[in-house]
Amino acid sequence: MTVALVTGAGGAIGRAIALRLAEAGYDLALVDLDETAGADTARLVEAAGRSALFIRADVTVANQVEHFVAEAETRLGPIAAFANNAGIEGTIAPIHLFPDEIFDRVQSVNVRGVFLGLKHVLARMIPRGAGAVVNTGSTSSIRGRAGLAAYVASKHAVLGLTRVAALEAEGTKVRVNAVLPGPIESRMIRSLDEIARSRGSQVQRAGSARYGRPEDVAVAVAFLLSDSAVHINGAALTVDAASTVP
Repeated sequence: MTVALVTGAGGAIGRAIALRLAEAGYDLALVDLDETAGADTARLVEAAGRSALFIRADVTVANQVEHFVAEAETRLGPIAAFANNAGIEGTIAPIHLFPDEIFDRVQSVNVRGVFLGLKHVLARMIPRGAGAVVNTGSTSSIRGRAGLAAYVASKHAVLGLTRVAALEAEGTKVRVNAVLPGPIESRMIRSLDEIARSRGSQVQRAGSARYGRPEDVAVAVAFLLSDSAVHINGAALTVDAASTVP
């Protein structure tokens, strides 16, 4: 069997990625802190005809990350594809008013969580000389957004980690890329919209008049994880309907 690991698998984008990879023939190890949402994704993967293993875990805790990577390989087999997708949005506030504890929590999930996922998955992929990783960044990885200091800082860091990991994996036949979604219809964007509306503003966007779909991101992730992208390493693929075009 060919095995993929997806973190943040209970969210809209994580679920869409999992189902797209199931369609592509992967069996799935699925990780989320939300047990109900993660288990629901596992049931949908199984309904699509693939094996699914759900593991409840916190991606910010090193021994939990080490455990779910080991458990996935013990139960399903070597991880061939890793969608390093878990992330949170935080809140909207100017830097001089931004709550310290929320800033720290966003960095913990979005940066430390991505780092730990890379650390423990690459420790297995690189010695085998096979595997592909896609980190979920954001168009906030390459632009600023007023009021989103924690999120923007964290997503810039995700892109930096992607580039470092790609260089470190070069020559091993392991690839590390990033996908950079613009606003996608999901719980996260609805939460940010609600916060913005409550403060008499709106989440900034440009380009497309509509939000993207989780499936739009899933298609890009599945491509970057596939053998069709064998010569793509260290790339950042925007999925944003031209919102970041100058």
